[in-house]
Parts: sequence; structure tokens; C-alpha cells
Amino acid sequence: MDLKLTPKKLSGKVTVPSSKSVAHRMIISAALADGTSTVTNLYPSVDILATMDCMRALGAKIDFAGDTAVIEGIEKIPEKAVLDCHESGSTLRFLIPVACALGVNAEFIGSGKLPQRPITPLVDELSKHGIIFDFSKAESGCTLPCSISGKLTAGRYEIDGGISSQFITGLLFALPLVDGDSTIILTSPLQSKPYVDITVSVLRDFGCEVSKMESGYAIKGCGRFKPFSGTVEGDYSQAAFFYTANALGSSIEINGLNENSAQGDKAIVEICGNFTKSHAAPFELDCSDIPDLVPILTVLASFGKGKSRITNVARLRIKECDRLAAMENCLNKIGGKVISGADFLEIEGVSTFKGGEVNAYNDHRIAMSMAVAATMCEQPLKIRGAECVSKSFPNFFDVYKSLGGEITEL
Repeated sequence: MDLKLTPKKLSGKVTVPSSKSVAHRMIISAALADGTSTVTNLYPSVDILATMDCMRALGAKIDFAGDTAVIEGIEKIPEKAVLDCHESGSTLRFLIPVACALGVNAEFIGSGKLPQRPITPLVDELSKHGIIFDFSKAESGCTLPCSISGKLTAGRYEIDGGISSQFITGLLFALPLVDGDSTIILTSPLQSKPYVDITVSVLRDFGCEVSKMESGYAIKGCGRFKPFSGTVEGDYSQAAFFYTANALGSSIEINGLNENSAQGDKAIVEICGNFTKSHAAPFELDCSDIPDLVPILTVLASFGKGKSRITNVARLRIKECDRLAAMENCLNKIGGKVISGADFLEIEGVSTFKGGEVNAYNDHRIAMSMAVAATMCEQPLKIRGAECVSKSFPNFFDVYKSLGGEITEL
């Protein structure tokens, strides 16, 4: 889907979708629980549907209608299962350890860039605890398809905290299921810690005992999770597009958010507030805990009065696309001044974008960031491949139009 966006400020009210991060975690926990749980305010993005389908493949019963899922926890563990994670890194990295703990002979498949995204830290550590991996079907340089066999054992798990917090979350889901207590020892500082904080909070809701240690986490083996019913809170990473639009001159009332949320991306409220109060002063940000905000923050920084710098972002080169290169290319094509380095972005402020044509790089956050950039263009902006928003926010462009945005499908 290729779209042409005519420059126009946005106004109106928006209720942001529910948090994808929280939803993944609640669905998985409910599926592992000994009984029935109800999860409300679910948003049917492709990633969330992938997690539901994978948990069904592992034996859970999930009835999803409207925004509510009634989830009966796994009663009979299948001997074999094929888990299609589509393009969801969370689904893949969370469920590899879970399938190992259940003792399922599972084959993991995926699409897009997912087969190229790293899972080596999980493979190395799970292989020390009873799991055999088979990558014989994967192409050179890819990790999918991969097959696993064996059953996970309790013990000491050492893992690099600097590549992806998703590896730690996957282990935190799996280790309560095994016989015996375990520890996760972080061999480097944990990146994106707020995401692990969300995991620990959800696990405790479902009756799991997880304790923070100086060097990592202690997990008590309990066999099953307890049922729990709850509502998924709004997603600050999706709200970030509207907060940024407001900081750049739009007037949008943003609803559906939890002010006391543990989501790290809640930082967008303070960042945009400071940008407005300082009359667009340039900023320096360490984004190690808020990597998903980087694309839209690059748009915001483009209108700072000077040079801004965003650091600790190397992991963004292995997301759905190389997000650093993508934002550099997109914004520079329409009049921005962005330089990407191995672990940073430098953005020189401009007065306006000129418009033109960009590619969304099959990345939902690139597409939505460029839609906000369109509100600051002199001429229309064409976005090629805009359908990729389905990964997290399928009706984003409908919401954009409801706020007064002018969109023509090409």
C-alpha cells in the first residue's frame, strides 16, 4: 500500500491501542496458567495474533472476540508443534524457552527480517540445560527455521544483558515451569530494563515468584502459573507518535494511558514536554532503555534549534530493518540533516521538510514516524509500503485521517 499524505496539522481525540508489550506477556502467562483467565482491551495487531496462534499450537485454548480473550491454560502438552512467529521478535524470543520448558519438539518459523535476527545467546545457554537445536533447514546467515528437542532443566543461566531484554524475558517465562529453582545471571548491564520490569510484574500477577538480585534474577520453580484476569493498559510507544505530532504543532487529546505505567516509553511525555517548554532546544538522549522511541525522536530532533544526539542505539540496526539507516535515508531525502553512526544518530535541526517520497522499509515504526514527518512538510509526502503498520497498529492511517490528516492511496 502506497500513500500520499498532504501536509496538515492534526487535531482531535485519540485512544491509543493497548500495549503490545503487556499483551504478549499476559497472553503467554494466561496460556501457561492452571485454569481460565480473561484478558481485555487487546488490540489485534499481527504480532499479538502471532503470539495467540503460537500458544494455541502449544495447547492453550483461546477464544478471542472484540477486544477480549478468554484463555484456558494448557492441559495437554503436544509432543510436536510448529510455531509461526511471523515477524515478531518478542514471540520468537519469549517462546523458544517456553517450548523448551514444556518439553515440546517444536519448529519455529518466521518471515520478513525475523530469520536474520539473533537468538545466539538463548541457543548457547539453553543448550547447556538439556536442549538440542537443529538449524539444518535455515539458509546461511539465518536462524530460522529452527527445531528444538529436549526438556529444560533448572539451574544457573548466564546471559548477556546488552543484546536484547527479550532473551531475559523468555527465560523468566520458562524457568517457573521447571522442577527446581533457577537464577539468571547477567554478564553485562541490562539494556531496555523497563521491558523486564513489565515481565516481572505480569509474572507476579500470575503467581510466579521472581526476585531481583544484584547480578540478575532468582526464579522459584512452581510447575504452573495461576489464573489471572486483567486489562491491558494503553501503549506509550504508540502514543509517542501523537505526542511528537503535538510537540510539532498538532493538537491531539491522547487517551487510554496509565500515568503510573512501568513502560519505559512513558518517557516520551517528558521528552516532548521538555522540547515544548524549551522552545525546541536540541537534546541529547541515551536511548538504551527506550529503543522503540528512536525513529519518532529522530523526527522530533529534526526541528530542534541546533544539533541533537541520540546514543546507545546499535541494537536498532537489527530490528525489522536497520532503523538508524532507514531514518537517516528517509529524513535526508525530504530535507532533513541526519547522520547515523555505529551507535548514535546526530540530527541537525531544520525549519521544514520539503516532502517527496520515502520507503517504509517494511517497518511499522518507520511508516508511522514518516506520517508524523508529513505534518511538517511543504509538499505532499509519499510513503511506499505503508501497510507494514499492521504489525502493531493496523488502523493507524484511519486514526490519522480521523484527526484531519489528508491521505490518498496511490
